Amino acid sequence: MTIRVSHLHGEHIAVAAANGTEILRYVYRPDPDPFESRKPYAHPLRTLAGHTVTGYRPSDHRWHKGLQMTASHLSGQNFWGGNSYVHGEGYRRLPERVGSMRHDGFSAFAVSDVRLAVTEELTWVENGGEEWAREERGLTVHSVDEETGSWALDWSIRLTNTRSAPLVFGSPTTAGREMAGYTGLQWRGPRDFTGGTVFAPGTDAEKLMGSQGPWLAFTTEHDDIDAHSTVVFAHAPENEEAVHESHWFVRSEPFPTVAFSWAFFDEFALAPGESFGYRYRVVIADGAWDTERVAEHLAGLPW
Repeated sequence: MTIRVSHLHGEHIAVAAANGTEILRYVYRPDPDPFESRKPYAHPLRTLAGHTVTGYRPSDHRWHKGLQMTASHLSGQNFWGGNSYVHGEGYRRLPERVGSMRHDGFSAFAVSDVRLAVTEELTWVENGGEEWAREERGLTVHSVDEETGSWALDWSIRLTNTRSAPLVFGSPTTAGREMAGYTGLQWRGPRDFTGGTVFAPGTDAEKLMGSQGPWLAFTTEHDDIDAHSTVVFAHAPENEEAVHESHWFVRSEPFPTVAFSWAFFDEFALAPGESFGYRYRVVIADGAWDTERVAEHLAGLPW
């Protein structure tokens, strides 16, 4: 199935399927409020039938924006956005801790009839203006398939510490809050994903928070329309050898969210001049897929 790509320079990249449905909009001109951690994000993401599967600035967490890279606890700074967790005090509004991710440009931009592959250069900037890290981000839209009613987005990160001190990555859990591993690539679902079904291979649904595994899926029945959607989150094979092991941060209630948490239970440090990388895949599908269908589909999408 062919795609059409448009680029509003300085604003966003949009990808539309052959039927005219805009399935992805990647916004790299950040929203204006620095408290929300100004950085690029992908929203909306839609199925081929046009059903939206991301939320944007929900009333409970205005800094949740579609699919975005985050680091909630990074050497005392918050690159997630919003309130910061302080042990013994809870979540506090500490705008002086909120950093940003600056879009510096695209070093590669390749488009074909069936694929978009973009490499973006970014700089992570702490609240006081000091540049802490350089990121090379890869975004690839592919496998747009009318027969299966699905498409895939690959998202990669390679982050290099550019400061003179180690970068220490953590989460609210490493700071003292149990089972709150907010950090890493994070998806926020729209409100009609609340109460949806979450499943992963070999793990009971009630035990998914903080678990590990190659993939996790989230399905829902939409409000207003007679339709279901499925979003699948998958690790690339090399993530098993990454700088730090990952765990799933996942909630269906009170709001729908999934994060590839790279520092759920334990902190890890990145020395000056050192780099790390992760690669992820998100599959957006029409219909309510089950474990067998997800596994079969992922097996048919080579990395």
